[in-house]
Amino acid sequence: MRSNGTAGGKRVSGISRRQFLARAGAAAAGVTIVPRSVLGGAGRVAPSGKINMAFIGVGSQGLRVMLSFLRQEDVHAVAVCDPNQESGDYPQWSKNEFCDAVRKLLGANSGWEWLSPNQQIQLTDKVKATGGTAGREPCRKIVEAYYGARKRSGVYRGCAAYSDFRELLDKEKDLDAVVVCTTDNLHAAVSVAAMQKGKHVFCQKPMTHTVYEARRIAEVARARGVATQVAVANQASEDTRRLCEWIQSGAIGEVREVHNWSSRPFWPQGLERPASSEPVPKGLDWDLWLGPAPDRPFNHVYLPFVWRGWYDFGCGALGDMGQYSFDTIFRALRLGAPTSVDASAKDRLAETFPRASIVHFDFPARDKLPPVRLTWYDGGLKPEVLQMGGKLADEGLIFIGDRGIIECGFNGGNPQLLAGARTEAPARQPRGAASSRHLRQWLDACRGNKTPPGANFAFSSVVAETLALGNVALRGGGKLLWDTDNLKVINEPSAQQYIRPERRSGWAL
Repeated sequence: MRSNGTAGGKRVSGISRRQFLARAGAAAAGVTIVPRSVLGGAGRVAPSGKINMAFIGVGSQGLRVMLSFLRQEDVHAVAVCDPNQESGDYPQWSKNEFCDAVRKLLGANSGWEWLSPNQQIQLTDKVKATGGTAGREPCRKIVEAYYGARKRSGVYRGCAAYSDFRELLDKEKDLDAVVVCTTDNLHAAVSVAAMQKGKHVFCQKPMTHTVYEARRIAEVARARGVATQVAVANQASEDTRRLCEWIQSGAIGEVREVHNWSSRPFWPQGLERPASSEPVPKGLDWDLWLGPAPDRPFNHVYLPFVWRGWYDFGCGALGDMGQYSFDTIFRALRLGAPTSVDASAKDRLAETFPRASIVHFDFPARDKLPPVRLTWYDGGLKPEVLQMGGKLADEGLIFIGDRGIIECGFNGGNPQLLAGARTEAPARQPRGAASSRHLRQWLDACRGNKTPPGANFAFSSVVAETLALGNVALRGGGKLLWDTDNLKVINEPSAQQYIRPERRSGWAL
Protein backbone atom coordinates (compact mmCIF):
# COMPACT_ATOMS: atom_id res chain seq x y z
CA MET A 1 0.00 0.00 0.00
CA ARG A 2 1.37 3.40 -0.97
CA SER A 3 2.24 5.46 2.12
CA ASN A 4 3.71 8.99 2.15
CA GLY A 5 4.87 8.59 -1.46
CA THR A 6 7.12 6.22 -3.36
CA ALA A 7 10.19 6.42 -5.56
CA GLY A 8 10.62 3.58 -7.98
CA GLY A 9 8.09 1.63 -5.91
CA LYS A 10 10.12 2.03 -2.67
CA ARG A 11 9.75 4.42 0.23
CA VAL A 12 12.42 7.12 0.42
CA SER A 13 13.23 8.18 4.00
CA GLY A 14 9.58 8.97 4.82
CA ILE A 15 9.28 11.72 2.21
CA SER A 16 7.39 11.78 -1.07
CA ARG A 17 8.98 11.45 -4.49
CA ARG A 18 8.03 15.05 -5.26
CA GLN A 19 9.74 16.27 -2.06
CA PHE A 20 12.79 14.08 -2.74
CA LEU A 21 13.27 15.44 -6.26
CA ALA A 22 12.68 19.00 -5.16
CA ARG A 23 15.31 18.75 -2.41
CA ALA A 24 17.80 17.09 -4.70
CA GLY A 25 17.32 19.77 -7.36
CA ALA A 26 17.67 22.57 -4.85
CA ALA A 27 20.88 21.12 -3.44
CA ALA A 28 22.41 20.78 -6.90
CA ALA A 29 21.63 24.40 -7.75
CA GLY A 30 22.64 25.80 -4.39
CA VAL A 31 19.07 26.94 -3.72
CA THR A 32 17.69 26.74 -0.19
CA ILE A 33 14.06 27.78 -0.76
CA VAL A 34 11.66 26.11 -3.17
CA PRO A 35 8.36 28.00 -3.66
CA ARG A 36 5.28 25.92 -2.93
CA SER A 37 3.82 27.00 -6.27
CA VAL A 38 6.55 24.95 -7.92
CA LEU A 39 5.75 21.83 -5.96
CA GLY A 40 1.97 21.99 -6.18
CA GLY A 41 0.19 20.97 -3.00
CA ALA A 42 -3.22 21.62 -1.51
CA GLY A 43 -5.36 23.58 -3.97
CA ARG A 44 -2.55 23.76 -6.54
CA VAL A 45 -1.36 21.60 -9.39
CA ALA A 46 2.34 21.49 -10.25
CA PRO A 47 3.54 22.96 -13.59
CA SER A 48 3.87 19.42 -14.95
CA GLY A 49 0.13 19.66 -15.48
CA LYS A 50 -0.57 16.25 -13.97
CA ILE A 51 -3.40 16.17 -11.46
CA ASN A 52 -2.76 13.56 -8.78
CA MET A 53 -6.17 12.00 -8.28
CA ALA A 54 -7.81 9.41 -6.03
CA PHE A 55 -11.02 7.54 -6.76
CA ILE A 56 -13.16 7.00 -3.66
CA GLY A 57 -15.98 4.52 -4.18
CA VAL A 58 -15.12 2.13 -7.00
CA GLY A 59 -18.15 -0.05 -7.43
CA SER A 60 -19.87 -0.27 -10.79
CA GLN A 61 -20.37 3.47 -11.37
CA GLY A 62 -17.08 4.34 -9.73
CA LEU A 63 -15.29 2.00 -12.13
CA ARG A 64 -16.98 3.63 -15.12
CA VAL A 65 -16.13 7.14 -13.96
CA MET A 66 -12.54 6.14 -13.22
CA LEU A 67 -12.10 4.87 -16.78
CA SER A 68 -13.35 8.21 -18.13
CA PHE A 69 -10.82 10.14 -16.08
CA LEU A 70 -7.92 7.84 -16.93
CA ARG A 71 -8.38 8.82 -20.59
CA GLN A 72 -7.58 12.44 -19.71
CA GLU A 73 -3.90 13.14 -20.38
CA ASP A 74 -3.47 15.43 -17.37
CA VAL A 75 -4.86 12.93 -14.84
CA HIS A 76 -2.54 10.74 -12.79
CA ALA A 77 -4.38 8.17 -10.65
CA VAL A 78 -2.50 7.57 -7.40
CA ALA A 79 -5.05 5.71 -5.28
CA VAL A 80 -8.40 3.94 -5.18
CA CYS A 81 -10.61 3.41 -2.16
CA ASP A 82 -13.62 1.29 -1.32
CA PRO A 83 -14.78 -0.62 1.79
CA ASN A 84 -15.30 -3.61 -0.50
CA GLN A 85 -12.13 -5.35 -1.62
CA GLU A 86 -13.69 -7.20 -4.56
CA SER A 87 -16.89 -8.93 -5.63
CA GLY A 88 -18.54 -10.01 -8.88
CA ASP A 89 -22.12 -8.95 -8.15
CA TYR A 90 -22.10 -5.35 -9.38
CA PRO A 91 -24.76 -4.71 -12.07
CA GLN A 92 -23.44 -4.05 -15.56
CA TRP A 93 -25.39 -2.04 -18.12
CA SER A 94 -24.81 -4.83 -20.64
CA LYS A 95 -23.15 -8.23 -20.89
CA ASN A 96 -19.32 -7.98 -20.77
CA GLU A 97 -19.53 -4.23 -20.09
CA PHE A 98 -16.62 -4.00 -17.63
CA CYS A 99 -14.40 -6.37 -19.59
CA ASP A 100 -15.02 -4.60 -22.90
CA ALA A 101 -14.52 -1.13 -21.38
CA VAL A 102 -11.13 -2.03 -19.90
CA ARG A 103 -9.99 -3.70 -23.11
CA LYS A 104 -10.91 -0.54 -24.99
CA LEU A 105 -8.98 1.59 -22.51
CA LEU A 106 -5.89 -0.60 -22.79
CA GLY A 107 -6.16 -1.26 -26.51
CA ALA A 108 -6.33 -4.99 -25.79
CA ASN A 109 -8.19 -7.69 -27.71
CA SER A 110 -8.12 -10.30 -24.96
CA GLY A 111 -7.83 -10.74 -21.22
CA TRP A 112 -9.87 -9.21 -18.40
CA GLU A 113 -12.70 -11.73 -18.81
CA TRP A 114 -12.82 -12.03 -15.02
CA LEU A 115 -14.26 -8.50 -14.84
CA SER A 116 -17.50 -9.73 -16.41
CA PRO A 117 -18.63 -13.05 -14.92
CA ASN A 118 -22.10 -12.13 -16.30
CA GLN A 119 -24.16 -14.07 -13.78
CA GLN A 120 -27.80 -12.97 -13.83
CA ILE A 121 -28.89 -10.48 -11.18
CA GLN A 122 -32.60 -10.01 -10.52
CA LEU A 123 -32.83 -6.39 -9.43
CA THR A 124 -36.63 -6.27 -9.30
CA ASP A 125 -39.44 -8.55 -10.41
CA LYS A 126 -39.18 -6.93 -13.86
CA VAL A 127 -35.56 -5.79 -14.17
CA LYS A 128 -32.52 -8.03 -14.64
CA ALA A 129 -28.82 -7.27 -15.04
CA THR A 130 -25.57 -9.16 -15.51
CA GLY A 131 -22.92 -9.20 -12.81
CA GLY A 132 -19.53 -7.53 -13.11
CA THR A 133 -16.49 -7.43 -10.84
CA ALA A 134 -15.49 -4.21 -9.09
CA GLY A 135 -14.04 -2.98 -5.80
CA ARG A 136 -10.71 -1.51 -4.75
CA GLU A 137 -8.48 -4.39 -5.88
CA PRO A 138 -9.90 -4.77 -9.42
CA CYS A 139 -9.68 -1.00 -9.90
CA ARG A 140 -6.12 -0.87 -8.59
CA LYS A 141 -5.20 -3.56 -11.13
CA ILE A 142 -6.83 -1.58 -13.94
CA VAL A 143 -4.92 1.60 -13.04
CA GLU A 144 -1.59 -0.22 -12.83
CA ALA A 145 -2.22 -2.06 -16.10
CA TYR A 146 -3.04 1.25 -17.81
CA TYR A 147 0.17 2.96 -16.70
CA GLY A 148 2.21 -0.21 -17.08
CA ALA A 149 1.26 -0.39 -20.76
CA ARG A 150 2.97 2.99 -21.18
CA LYS A 151 6.24 1.91 -19.57
CA ARG A 152 9.03 0.11 -21.33
CA SER A 153 9.04 -2.55 -18.63
CA GLY A 154 5.27 -3.02 -18.93
CA VAL A 155 5.05 -2.92 -15.12
CA TYR A 156 3.70 -0.22 -12.83
CA ARG A 157 3.12 -0.50 -9.08
CA GLY A 158 2.21 3.05 -8.09
CA CYS A 159 -1.48 2.85 -7.25
CA ALA A 160 -2.45 2.49 -3.58
CA ALA A 161 -5.65 0.77 -2.44
CA TYR A 162 -7.46 1.81 0.73
CA SER A 163 -10.64 0.70 2.47
CA ASP A 164 -11.04 3.94 4.48
CA PHE A 165 -11.08 7.31 2.70
CA ARG A 166 -9.87 9.02 5.86
CA GLU A 167 -6.66 6.99 5.82
CA LEU A 168 -6.21 7.83 2.15
CA LEU A 169 -6.58 11.57 2.79
CA ASP A 170 -4.08 11.38 5.67
CA LYS A 171 -1.42 9.41 3.81
CA GLU A 172 -1.57 10.65 0.22
CA LYS A 173 0.43 13.83 0.72
CA ASP A 174 0.77 14.65 -3.00
CA LEU A 175 -2.94 14.34 -3.71
CA ASP A 176 -4.57 17.18 -5.66
CA ALA A 177 -8.13 15.96 -6.24
CA VAL A 178 -10.65 13.22 -5.46
CA VAL A 179 -13.53 11.67 -7.37
CA VAL A 180 -16.38 10.58 -5.07
CA CYS A 181 -18.59 7.69 -6.22
CA THR A 182 -19.69 6.20 -2.90
CA THR A 183 -23.21 5.46 -1.69
CA ASP A 184 -25.28 8.67 -1.49
CA ASN A 185 -25.09 8.90 2.30
CA LEU A 186 -21.27 9.16 2.15
CA HIS A 187 -21.01 11.88 -0.53
CA ALA A 188 -20.95 14.75 1.96
CA ALA A 189 -18.66 13.03 4.47
CA VAL A 190 -16.02 12.28 1.84
CA SER A 191 -16.35 15.58 -0.01
CA VAL A 192 -16.15 17.72 3.12
CA ALA A 193 -13.16 15.78 4.49
CA ALA A 194 -11.35 16.16 1.15
CA MET A 195 -12.11 19.88 0.80
CA GLN A 196 -11.00 20.53 4.38
CA LYS A 197 -7.60 19.22 3.29
CA GLY A 198 -7.58 21.50 0.25
CA LYS A 199 -8.46 18.84 -2.35
CA HIS A 200 -10.56 19.53 -5.43
CA VAL A 201 -13.70 17.37 -5.56
CA PHE A 202 -15.75 15.77 -8.34
CA CYS A 203 -18.86 14.14 -6.82
CA GLN A 204 -21.35 11.72 -8.28
CA LYS A 205 -25.01 12.67 -8.27
CA PRO A 206 -27.01 13.17 -6.18
CA MET A 207 -24.71 15.71 -4.61
CA THR A 208 -25.87 14.92 -1.07
CA HIS A 209 -28.20 12.70 0.92
CA THR A 210 -29.90 15.34 3.11
CA VAL A 211 -30.90 19.00 3.04
CA TYR A 212 -28.37 19.98 5.69
CA GLU A 213 -25.54 18.19 3.88
CA ALA A 214 -26.22 20.22 0.74
CA ARG A 215 -25.97 23.48 2.66
CA ARG A 216 -22.87 22.34 4.55
CA ILE A 217 -20.97 21.07 1.52
CA ALA A 218 -21.51 24.38 -0.31
CA GLU A 219 -20.27 26.33 2.72
CA VAL A 220 -17.05 24.32 2.91
CA ALA A 221 -16.46 24.62 -0.86
CA ARG A 222 -16.74 28.42 -0.67
CA ALA A 223 -14.49 28.61 2.39
CA ARG A 224 -11.75 26.40 0.92
CA GLY A 225 -11.82 27.83 -2.61
CA VAL A 226 -11.32 24.45 -4.31
CA ALA A 227 -12.67 23.34 -7.69
CA THR A 228 -15.89 21.37 -7.40
CA GLN A 229 -18.24 19.64 -9.82
CA VAL A 230 -21.27 17.34 -9.58
CA ALA A 231 -21.52 14.62 -12.24
CA VAL A 232 -24.23 16.32 -14.29
CA ALA A 233 -22.91 16.41 -17.84
CA ASN A 234 -26.08 17.77 -19.43
CA GLN A 235 -25.28 21.21 -17.98
CA ALA A 236 -22.46 21.41 -20.55
CA SER A 237 -24.63 20.37 -23.52
CA GLU A 238 -25.76 22.37 -26.53
CA ASP A 239 -29.31 21.21 -25.86
CA THR A 240 -29.33 22.80 -22.41
CA ARG A 241 -27.86 26.01 -23.82
CA ARG A 242 -30.54 26.09 -26.54
CA LEU A 243 -33.34 25.29 -24.11
CA CYS A 244 -32.28 28.13 -21.79
CA GLU A 245 -32.14 30.56 -24.72
CA TRP A 246 -35.62 29.61 -25.93
CA ILE A 247 -37.24 29.98 -22.51
CA GLN A 248 -35.36 33.10 -21.46
CA SER A 249 -36.08 34.82 -24.78
CA GLY A 250 -39.81 34.24 -24.30
CA ALA A 251 -40.27 31.69 -27.09
CA ILE A 252 -43.18 30.10 -25.19
CA GLY A 253 -44.08 33.08 -23.02
CA GLU A 254 -44.03 33.04 -19.23
CA VAL A 255 -43.48 29.53 -17.83
CA ARG A 256 -45.59 28.66 -14.80
CA GLU A 257 -45.78 24.88 -15.08
CA VAL A 258 -43.20 22.11 -15.59
CA HIS A 259 -43.67 18.33 -15.67
CA ASN A 260 -40.77 15.88 -15.30
CA TRP A 261 -41.18 12.10 -15.26
CA SER A 262 -38.81 9.15 -14.86
CA SER A 263 -39.09 5.41 -15.44
CA ARG A 264 -36.97 4.79 -12.34
CA PRO A 265 -36.61 3.02 -9.97
CA PHE A 266 -34.71 0.11 -11.52
CA TRP A 267 -33.99 -1.20 -8.01
CA PRO A 268 -36.26 -2.59 -5.26
CA GLN A 269 -38.37 -0.12 -3.27
CA GLY A 270 -41.41 -0.48 -1.06
CA LEU A 271 -39.72 -3.05 1.23
CA GLU A 272 -39.68 -3.76 4.93
CA ARG A 273 -36.37 -4.17 6.73
CA PRO A 274 -35.38 -7.87 6.77
CA ALA A 275 -35.69 -9.57 10.13
CA SER A 276 -32.71 -11.86 9.49
CA SER A 277 -29.01 -11.13 9.17
CA GLU A 278 -26.42 -12.68 6.87
CA PRO A 279 -22.65 -13.21 7.20
CA VAL A 280 -20.62 -10.21 6.08
CA PRO A 281 -18.86 -11.14 2.81
CA LYS A 282 -15.11 -11.57 2.96
CA GLY A 283 -13.29 -8.37 2.09
CA LEU A 284 -16.17 -6.02 2.98
CA ASP A 285 -15.80 -3.56 5.87
CA TRP A 286 -19.48 -3.35 6.78
CA ASP A 287 -19.00 -0.64 9.41
CA LEU A 288 -17.27 1.63 6.90
CA TRP A 289 -19.89 0.90 4.27
CA LEU A 290 -22.63 2.04 6.68
CA GLY A 291 -20.88 5.38 7.19
CA PRO A 292 -23.08 7.85 9.12
CA ALA A 293 -26.18 5.61 8.85
CA PRO A 294 -27.52 3.81 11.95
CA ASP A 295 -25.94 0.44 12.64
CA ARG A 296 -27.76 -2.68 11.45
CA PRO A 297 -26.90 -6.32 10.64
CA PHE A 298 -25.59 -7.06 7.17
CA ASN A 299 -28.03 -8.30 4.55
CA HIS A 300 -27.75 -8.49 0.76
CA VAL A 301 -30.92 -6.42 0.38
CA TYR A 302 -28.71 -3.37 0.90
CA LEU A 303 -25.92 -3.85 -1.62
CA PRO A 304 -24.62 -3.51 -4.18
CA PHE A 305 -26.72 -0.99 -6.13
CA VAL A 306 -30.00 -1.89 -4.37
CA TRP A 307 -29.06 0.49 -1.54
CA ARG A 308 -30.59 3.34 -3.60
CA GLY A 309 -34.08 2.37 -2.45
CA TRP A 310 -33.31 2.63 1.30
CA TYR A 311 -33.79 5.97 3.04
CA ASP A 312 -30.63 5.56 5.15
CA PHE A 313 -28.33 5.02 2.15
CA GLY A 314 -29.85 6.37 -1.07
CA CYS A 315 -32.08 9.11 -2.41
CA GLY A 316 -34.56 7.04 -4.42
CA ALA A 317 -35.63 7.85 -7.96
CA LEU A 318 -36.09 11.57 -7.27
CA GLY A 319 -32.61 12.07 -5.86
CA ASP A 320 -30.87 9.70 -8.24
CA MET A 321 -32.28 11.15 -11.47
CA GLY A 322 -33.58 14.54 -10.40
CA GLN A 323 -30.10 15.99 -10.06
CA TYR A 324 -29.87 15.67 -13.85
CA SER A 325 -33.24 17.04 -14.90
CA PHE A 326 -33.65 19.62 -12.13
CA ASP A 327 -30.24 21.03 -13.07
CA THR A 328 -31.65 21.84 -16.51
CA ILE A 329 -34.93 23.20 -15.09
CA PHE A 330 -33.19 25.41 -12.53
CA ARG A 331 -30.92 26.90 -15.19
CA ALA A 332 -33.67 27.53 -17.69
CA LEU A 333 -36.08 29.11 -15.17
CA ARG A 334 -33.49 30.64 -12.83
CA LEU A 335 -35.03 28.92 -9.84
CA GLY A 336 -33.99 29.12 -6.22
CA ALA A 337 -35.40 27.24 -3.24
CA PRO A 338 -39.09 26.21 -3.24
CA THR A 339 -41.58 27.62 -0.75
CA SER A 340 -43.53 24.37 -0.43
CA VAL A 341 -43.40 20.69 -1.36
CA ASP A 342 -46.29 18.23 -1.49
CA ALA A 343 -45.85 14.47 -2.10
CA SER A 344 -48.12 11.50 -2.68
CA ALA A 345 -46.91 7.93 -2.99
CA LYS A 346 -47.77 4.30 -3.47
CA ASP A 347 -46.81 1.86 -0.68
CA ARG A 348 -45.28 4.37 1.70
CA LEU A 349 -43.09 2.49 4.21
CA ALA A 350 -40.81 3.51 7.07
CA GLU A 351 -37.43 2.49 5.62
CA THR A 352 -37.65 2.44 1.83
CA PHE A 353 -38.81 4.80 -0.85
CA PRO A 354 -42.22 4.04 -2.39
CA ARG A 355 -42.55 2.13 -5.64
CA ALA A 356 -44.08 5.17 -7.33
CA SER A 357 -44.59 8.80 -6.36
CA ILE A 358 -45.69 12.26 -7.44
CA VAL A 359 -44.05 15.32 -5.88
CA HIS A 360 -45.16 18.95 -6.41
CA PHE A 361 -42.66 21.78 -5.85
CA ASP A 362 -43.87 25.39 -5.69
CA PHE A 363 -41.36 28.15 -6.43
CA PRO A 364 -41.94 31.85 -5.78
CA ALA A 365 -41.71 34.69 -8.28
CA ARG A 366 -38.12 35.72 -9.13
CA ASP A 367 -37.54 39.34 -10.20
CA LYS A 368 -39.98 39.70 -13.12
CA LEU A 369 -40.51 35.94 -13.52
CA PRO A 370 -43.78 34.37 -12.30
CA PRO A 371 -44.21 31.59 -9.72
CA VAL A 372 -43.65 28.06 -11.01
CA ARG A 373 -45.11 24.67 -10.10
CA LEU A 374 -42.79 21.75 -10.93
CA THR A 375 -44.25 18.25 -10.75
CA TRP A 376 -42.13 15.11 -10.56
CA TYR A 377 -43.39 11.59 -11.42
CA ASP A 378 -41.62 8.23 -11.05
CA GLY A 379 -42.33 4.51 -10.96
CA GLY A 380 -44.03 4.61 -14.36
CA LEU A 381 -46.41 7.47 -13.53
CA LYS A 382 -46.76 10.22 -16.14
CA PRO A 383 -48.56 13.54 -16.58
CA GLU A 384 -51.58 12.09 -18.37
CA VAL A 385 -53.14 15.50 -18.90
CA LEU A 386 -50.29 16.32 -21.28
CA GLN A 387 -50.59 13.44 -23.74
CA MET A 388 -51.21 16.02 -26.49
CA GLY A 389 -52.61 13.44 -28.85
CA GLY A 390 -49.56 11.19 -28.69
CA LYS A 391 -47.85 8.77 -26.31
CA LEU A 392 -45.27 10.23 -23.96
CA ALA A 393 -41.79 8.72 -23.84
CA ASP A 394 -40.77 6.63 -20.83
CA GLU A 395 -38.92 9.65 -19.44
CA GLY A 396 -39.19 13.31 -20.33
CA LEU A 397 -39.62 16.96 -19.51
CA ILE A 398 -42.26 19.50 -20.54
CA PHE A 399 -42.32 23.29 -20.02
CA ILE A 400 -45.73 24.94 -20.38
CA GLY A 401 -45.73 28.65 -21.20
CA ASP A 402 -48.42 31.25 -21.87
CA ARG A 403 -47.85 31.00 -25.63
CA GLY A 404 -46.48 27.52 -26.23
CA ILE A 405 -44.90 24.31 -24.98
CA ILE A 406 -41.39 22.83 -25.06
CA GLU A 407 -41.04 19.06 -24.88
CA CYS A 408 -37.60 17.50 -24.48
CA GLY A 409 -35.74 14.46 -23.22
CA PHE A 410 -35.36 13.81 -19.51
CA ASN A 411 -32.09 15.78 -19.24
CA GLY A 412 -33.21 18.51 -21.65
CA GLY A 413 -32.00 16.69 -24.75
CA ASN A 414 -33.52 17.26 -28.19
CA PRO A 415 -35.86 20.12 -27.18
CA GLN A 416 -38.85 20.67 -29.45
CA LEU A 417 -40.98 23.81 -29.70
CA LEU A 418 -44.69 22.94 -29.79
CA ALA A 419 -48.15 24.50 -29.77
CA GLY A 420 -47.71 28.00 -31.12
CA ALA A 421 -44.20 28.77 -29.90
CA ARG A 422 -42.15 31.36 -31.74
CA THR A 423 -39.75 30.26 -34.46
CA GLU A 424 -36.44 29.16 -33.02
CA ALA A 425 -33.24 31.09 -33.61
CA PRO A 426 -30.47 29.36 -35.60
CA ALA A 427 -28.70 26.84 -33.41
CA ARG A 428 -25.00 27.19 -32.68
CA GLN A 429 -22.61 24.56 -33.92
CA PRO A 430 -21.99 21.71 -31.46
CA ARG A 431 -18.75 21.90 -29.50
CA GLY A 432 -18.19 18.20 -28.99
CA ALA A 433 -19.51 15.73 -26.45
CA ALA A 434 -21.07 17.30 -23.36
CA SER A 435 -19.53 14.64 -21.09
CA SER A 436 -16.01 15.57 -22.26
CA ARG A 437 -16.62 19.28 -21.73
CA HIS A 438 -18.09 18.51 -18.33
CA LEU A 439 -14.89 16.72 -17.20
CA ARG A 440 -12.70 19.41 -18.74
CA GLN A 441 -14.52 22.18 -16.87
CA TRP A 442 -13.47 20.64 -13.59
CA LEU A 443 -9.98 19.52 -14.62
CA ASP A 444 -9.18 22.97 -16.01
CA ALA A 445 -10.42 24.53 -12.76
CA CYS A 446 -8.15 22.15 -10.82
CA ARG A 447 -5.27 23.52 -12.88
CA GLY A 448 -6.13 27.13 -12.05
CA ASN A 449 -8.79 28.20 -14.55
CA LYS A 450 -10.85 30.86 -12.75
CA THR A 451 -14.14 29.96 -14.49
CA PRO A 452 -16.17 27.85 -12.04
CA PRO A 453 -17.33 24.48 -13.43
CA GLY A 454 -20.97 24.56 -14.49
CA ALA A 455 -22.22 22.09 -11.85
CA ASN A 456 -20.10 23.49 -9.02
CA PHE A 457 -21.20 22.85 -5.44
CA ALA A 458 -22.55 26.40 -4.95
CA PHE A 459 -25.02 26.06 -7.83
CA SER A 460 -25.78 22.38 -7.37
CA SER A 461 -26.41 22.68 -3.63
CA VAL A 462 -29.69 24.54 -4.31
CA VAL A 463 -30.80 21.69 -6.58
CA ALA A 464 -29.69 19.07 -4.05
CA GLU A 465 -31.53 20.81 -1.19
CA THR A 466 -34.71 20.85 -3.24
CA LEU A 467 -34.46 17.15 -4.11
CA ALA A 468 -33.73 16.19 -0.51
CA LEU A 469 -36.71 18.28 0.64
CA GLY A 470 -38.89 16.35 -1.81
CA ASN A 471 -37.73 13.14 -0.16
CA VAL A 472 -38.62 14.57 3.26
CA ALA A 473 -42.14 15.15 1.96
CA LEU A 474 -42.23 11.56 0.70
CA ARG A 475 -41.39 10.25 4.16
CA GLY A 476 -43.91 12.33 6.05
CA GLY A 477 -46.72 12.85 3.58
CA GLY A 478 -48.73 16.01 3.20
CA LYS A 479 -47.65 19.51 2.20
CA LEU A 480 -44.53 21.03 3.74
CA LEU A 481 -44.00 24.80 3.95
CA TRP A 482 -40.30 25.60 3.69
CA ASP A 483 -38.16 28.35 5.25
CA THR A 484 -34.93 28.05 3.30
CA ASP A 485 -33.06 30.78 5.21
CA ASN A 486 -33.41 28.84 8.45
CA LEU A 487 -33.53 25.29 6.99
CA LYS A 488 -36.85 24.78 8.72
CA VAL A 489 -40.15 23.09 7.92
CA ILE A 490 -42.65 25.69 9.10
CA ASN A 491 -45.84 23.69 9.44
CA GLU A 492 -44.80 20.12 10.29
CA PRO A 493 -42.35 19.80 13.23
CA SER A 494 -42.11 16.01 12.83
CA ALA A 495 -40.52 16.46 9.41
CA GLN A 496 -37.62 18.48 10.82
CA GLN A 497 -35.82 15.30 11.95
CA TYR A 498 -35.17 14.45 8.29
CA ILE A 499 -33.65 17.83 7.40
CA ARG A 500 -30.57 17.13 9.51
CA PRO A 501 -30.76 13.49 10.67
CA GLU A 502 -28.60 12.26 13.50
CA ARG A 503 -25.29 10.76 12.44
CA ARG A 504 -23.37 7.94 14.04
CA SER A 505 -20.53 8.85 16.37
CA GLY A 506 -17.41 9.81 14.42
CA TRP A 507 -19.30 10.98 11.31
CA ALA A 508 -20.09 14.59 12.15
CA LEU A 509 -19.82 17.17 9.39
